[in-house]
Amino acid sequence: MITVAATHPEIVERQRRITVGEYHRMIEAGILGEDEHVQLIAGTLVAMTPQGSRHAVVIQRLTAALVRAVGGDLAVRPQLPLTLLEDSEPEPDLAVVRAADAPFDGPHPRSALLVVEVAGDSLRLDRESKATLYARAGIPEYWIVNLAEPAIEAHSEPDRATGVYRSSAVVASGETLVARSVPNLTIDVASLFG
Repeated sequence: MITVAATHPEIVERQRRITVGEYHRMIEAGILGEDEHVQLIAGTLVAMTPQGSRHAVVIQRLTAALVRAVGGDLAVRPQLPLTLLEDSEPEPDLAVVRAADAPFDGPHPRSALLVVEVAGDSLRLDRESKATLYARAGIPEYWIVNLAEPAIEAHSEPDRATGVYRSSAVVASGETLVARSVPNLTIDVASLFG
């Protein structure tokens, strides 16, 4: 589907971006439901597609591996919000945060040690917009689990000013990925897709 905004650059230039606070007020007012499949990325509401079975199984397997690896000082957050910058609140497939940053009755964490996106149809969004967002927010490590390859694209050393990760590697099925930001975390990539 082609939208008017996509064919008229002046409309894109005049779009009004929203903040995290405005996004929360939209939820509180019932304009957006809690179960609505949208995320706030760079001031724009982005519709997310439903998960296929492969996507769900990889998240399940990766969640189990992360939970086994992290200690009591860290928390694994599957598909829960991170409040990043003033205009973004993505809901990555997985995030590892300091447990102290995710209190039971507090706000969403404002950072993470590791963020993971499982990408099928969302591969371009995850490689471009979300990679830029996570780098600008200073997330030390960002993985994209590419369902089509199958492989994990591991990014580290974020440059906040440019929104680019300075280090990237593709870890293919049959190889092991060792996390840089989460102690004792290693992933046998084949085990996610087997």
